[in-house]
Amino acid sequence: MSKCLNESQTQLMVATPANPNELWRLLEDRSGTDIGSYHIGEALFNAKLIDQEQLRRALHTQKVDHARGIHTPVGKILVDAGIISNQQLDHVIASWLGAGVIDVSQYQFDPDALALIKREVAERESALPLMLHDDLLVVLMVDPQDRKLLEELRFMTQRHIVGVLAAPGTLTPAIARAYGPVVKAGAPAAAAPVSRASSKDLARDMSQDVGHTQDAVCDVVSESDSTLVRMINSLIEEAIALKASDIHIETQPAPKAVRIRLRVDGDLTTHLEVESRFRFALVARIKIMANMDISEHRKPQDGKIDFARFGGSKTELRVVTVPTSSGLEDVVLRLLAGSKALPLSGIGLNPVDLDTLQRVARKPYGLILVCGPTGSGKTTTLHSLISDINTESRKIWTAEDPIEITQEGLRQVQMNPRIGWTFAAAMRTFLRADPDVIMIGEVRDEETARIAIEASLTGHLVLSTLHTNSAAESIARLLEIGLDPFNFSDSLLSILAQRLVRRYCKKCLQSQPADPAEIRNLAIQYLEGVRPYEEEDLQLQMERWRLQFGQEDSTGHKILRSFHKGACAACEGHGFKGRLGIYELLLNSDAIRPLIRKREAAGEIRLSALKGGMKTLRQDGIEKVLQGLTALSEVVAATNL
Repeated sequence: MSKCLNESQTQLMVATPANPNELWRLLEDRSGTDIGSYHIGEALFNAKLIDQEQLRRALHTQKVDHARGIHTPVGKILVDAGIISNQQLDHVIASWLGAGVIDVSQYQFDPDALALIKREVAERESALPLMLHDDLLVVLMVDPQDRKLLEELRFMTQRHIVGVLAAPGTLTPAIARAYGPVVKAGAPAAAAPVSRASSKDLARDMSQDVGHTQDAVCDVVSESDSTLVRMINSLIEEAIALKASDIHIETQPAPKAVRIRLRVDGDLTTHLEVESRFRFALVARIKIMANMDISEHRKPQDGKIDFARFGGSKTELRVVTVPTSSGLEDVVLRLLAGSKALPLSGIGLNPVDLDTLQRVARKPYGLILVCGPTGSGKTTTLHSLISDINTESRKIWTAEDPIEITQEGLRQVQMNPRIGWTFAAAMRTFLRADPDVIMIGEVRDEETARIAIEASLTGHLVLSTLHTNSAAESIARLLEIGLDPFNFSDSLLSILAQRLVRRYCKKCLQSQPADPAEIRNLAIQYLEGVRPYEEEDLQLQMERWRLQFGQEDSTGHKILRSFHKGACAACEGHGFKGRLGIYELLLNSDAIRPLIRKREAAGEIRLSALKGGMKTLRQDGIEKVLQGLTALSEVVAATNL
């Protein structure tokens, strides 16, 4: 039943049980305890986690349950009573049974145990279920001390996990043998897939499971509740399907419900409400998924969730918890789907700005900045710009936090400020790694900005983002933080400011011939604040629009049309579906360069850029209104500077 293996001068006693019964006896022998009698209560008492009175009450409860035909392990009774935690129980069980080195090359697998962990999970996590005994699941692992994996398996299976060490080189073939041959694509499935319940259905099931006899303000649900786990997974999947950027979980004092809102196309809408009694378990479950401290409620925490680890799609979520009043916590999850870069021609730049930006990006050195508030699509624009110049002959380094978009050919680096791996540190390293193009996720301080300018002056093309409102303000901001105006004026190529607005749903968009008064009002807003204008200027502008954006009527004459949102199933009655960018491209020129060196105000730089042909954010947005892409209200809201 056991043998010796030599591994680099280390002898391991390896057991080779033939079936679950032999494995159970082996664990009993190593623990020196009659596990079959299931005296976990004694082990907990010896570990000083419970006292004699608590053990006596738990045994009495177990006896009462047994008389009713229900077998409830003592450990579960103590956990449900709040005397010990699941983590403490798992630790005692693991210490009690011991963790041996197991070779299952001749093992007869337990089908009930295999059913608890799917094949893809077993292969991904290198965790093979061997046997099930009451609420204990024995799992063969590479590292039986991997607490994070043990926690995930416990939540997944709703069993306490006992990890045993796999003999070297035996785990992968054992998984293949246990689950049998892989079904090839096109082969008949063994069973029809089970339809997935929605988060709303599961939230309703949780309420029914708890029962209406419970006090409505009492938190009686554990973070390991299987329906709660499924509800959170379904919530994340629904957010991904709706292309939401954020999930907001807002807890409130009892008896008010937990409100869950999704940010879709920039707008927050209520997606789900969950009974108040689930608020602590809901937050605790997300903390565990993000590898946070579930016992800490007073301080904010940051973490990440790899949703693929929980059986979902390949999506990463950034998680932040925020302590609120009454000892509660809110949670915000940002979805990072790892999408691909859009082509530069597909992000919504007008033809003139597109041609200018492409021409600037092909220069061998200099500084290109993209500015705007958080969530305005700056990273998407940078990656679109890089994809336009991403060729075999260029070495492109990127420093990002987080990496949201991936591209072939880029060398992408994730920042980690906790270990000193900052944007400035990455810039210094990149300059020693023979770059042609460097992309920095964000210029946050004077040091990063100074290194970026030095790099752009020494033969490298540098691209980055700024959190500023307009292109001209970006120049003023960088000068204020201490940059040398002469070096900055020489290195700067262009600054692109941008915003995102909601796009009309194409399926229900309605249009009609435009009222001349409506077009005149657009012309006023187009010219207002840009330059002085007369009635003649308004008429000239309206005529240019008619020739550029007009559609032919039945007589062949071009007319402008007015567009209005509709309501259909595709946009869920909102009239909008998706978003598009509006842009403002400031190109550094011989007229602007002296203004930078003199540290002129942002207003002076803006006027000079407008004389050079720059279109403002408002102007670009109005032209998109005339094309039937978005509503004027969206443009005004996004450009109300």
